Amino acid sequence: MMASIILPGLIDPHVHLRDPGQIHKEDFFTGTSAALAGGYTTVVDMPNNAEPIFSEKKLDEKISIARQKAVCDIGFNFGTLGDNFDQFSNVYDKVAGLKVYLNITTGGFIIDKKKLAEIYQAWESDKPIFLHAEDDVSDLVLSTLRSIPRRTHICHVSSQAELEFVMKAKDEGLPITCGVTPHHLFLNETEGDKLGAFGHMKPLLKPEKDRQFLWDHLDGFDIVESDHAPHTKQEKQSDNPPFGVPGLETTLPLILTAEAEGKLTRSQLLAKLHTNPAKLLGLQTDQTTKIEVDMSEYEINNEDLKAKCGWSPFAGRRVIGKVKKVILRGSTVYKNGSLAAEAGSGRIIQ
Repeated sequence: MMASIILPGLIDPHVHLRDPGQIHKEDFFTGTSAALAGGYTTVVDMPNNAEPIFSEKKLDEKISIARQKAVCDIGFNFGTLGDNFDQFSNVYDKVAGLKVYLNITTGGFIIDKKKLAEIYQAWESDKPIFLHAEDDVSDLVLSTLRSIPRRTHICHVSSQAELEFVMKAKDEGLPITCGVTPHHLFLNETEGDKLGAFGHMKPLLKPEKDRQFLWDHLDGFDIVESDHAPHTKQEKQSDNPPFGVPGLETTLPLILTAEAEGKLTRSQLLAKLHTNPAKLLGLQTDQTTKIEVDMSEYEINNEDLKAKCGWSPFAGRRVIGKVKKVILRGSTVYKNGSLAAEAGSGRIIQ
């Protein structure tokens, strides 16, 4: 057996744990259990629940449920369609940031693009605005940022054009960061076609040239974010399959395997899975929070997953790096495939 390695607890600023409202797909207990199994000690949940998190009341209800169930640390993003500005000042100290959808995705919570500048003006917080902003809205985002330079994080950049836009904005000195998902790093549209609905996500998988551009410009993006978006197999096999794939348990082994293949360095891995997400969220990291990873090779197996949906687009792929132990603030919360934490023991980050 190969040696184990020790890494700091990973931080994922982009997950969809479906609680409340769609807990047949995932809930705060199963989702944070999957996070620990993947080496994540902190996650940030998005607001596109069945009933979106557009009010302080809905946010408080969601936080209350998480307090009862979460086994890793968890934060939340607030949502807006540009018509709830009266709620903003009430939630600044309760959230990680604001999520705005400029393109169609799960739930259909897409804003009127003319409202983007109004939203930027109204969000009077130094916490970041997280944007679902694909290539067709890059010019709008750039002009908005130039006039109202609020901290902005572009989620799940998936193409050469999108990453070039972010790199251009950075060159202008604008306060922008971006994330890339493992599915956009490790799958292209041809492989997505073979997966069928199980490779159906937003943004869509791209041609190989776009995937390769992401790898060729690793320093152009800041974070690898799972965009963990589980749906049941039955839903995925339906006539109208929803967008999204799970990713919390497979991100680290995929990235460690890429490191072993010479595609990135350990320092790049740590920056994208720990240091940069902590910086984005303003988190103080804890030296007593760490993970132990067995560096043996194994095959990703659906039956081993903690996520409630029980499948992965990467099932059958051979990878390196299985999380063996997770220590959260000095306490062992996960060991050898088994949870060692009680529901509700995770902290709410704000």
